[in-house]
Amino acid sequence: MSRSKLRVRASTAWIGAAIVCLASTQAPAQQGSLLPFFKPTMEDVAPGVDHGNSDKRLPEDLQRQAVFYRSQHPTGTIVIETSERHLYLIESETRALRYGIGVGRDGFTWAGLLQITRKTEWPDWHPPPEMIARQPYLPRFMAGGPGNPLGARAMHLGSTVYRIHGTNAPETIGHAVSSGCFRLVNDDVADLYGRVPVGTRVIVRQN
Repeated sequence: MSRSKLRVRASTAWIGAAIVCLASTQAPAQQGSLLPFFKPTMEDVAPGVDHGNSDKRLPEDLQRQAVFYRSQHPTGTIVIETSERHLYLIESETRALRYGIGVGRDGFTWAGLLQITRKTEWPDWHPPPEMIARQPYLPRFMAGGPGNPLGARAMHLGSTVYRIHGTNAPETIGHAVSSGCFRLVNDDVADLYGRVPVGTRVIVRQN
């Protein structure tokens, strides 16, 4: 097969995967509105409470480290393995930087292919209407800073409401507690934030 045909097929696959992702990322919000509560694997920390930028009690496999990871994705790609509770930043065909993450609870997981479209430091928090409907006691706005549920950094995924972000509750890493976002301890999200530019491809897998 000619190189030009391969390029066309690759581009078509990328566009198709992105369309599938955009469709799938709407499912958690819609499902959440029909089924109002999905129990997390542990209770989250209330907004405004600051439990620090890291947690030394986290298991070793959830701590940031370079690992052997075989991949054909380009260097700089982020691969999120939801079931593993790991985020991989690809460094070569056989190496990645691995971070422990917290993921969406039952009913709020998704899979797909997106890009980082915006990056913010100490982001403000505006809970979306779907979250307010499920948890009406939440504040409608919280300025960025310690205690903010988005933590020290946020990387927005496509045009969705989902982000890779920090947390005010480092002990929740490794658990399924969120409404679809992926959280890292603040020390780790600041490290990742400094390594990836806007436009970075993010592959989210459920299994």
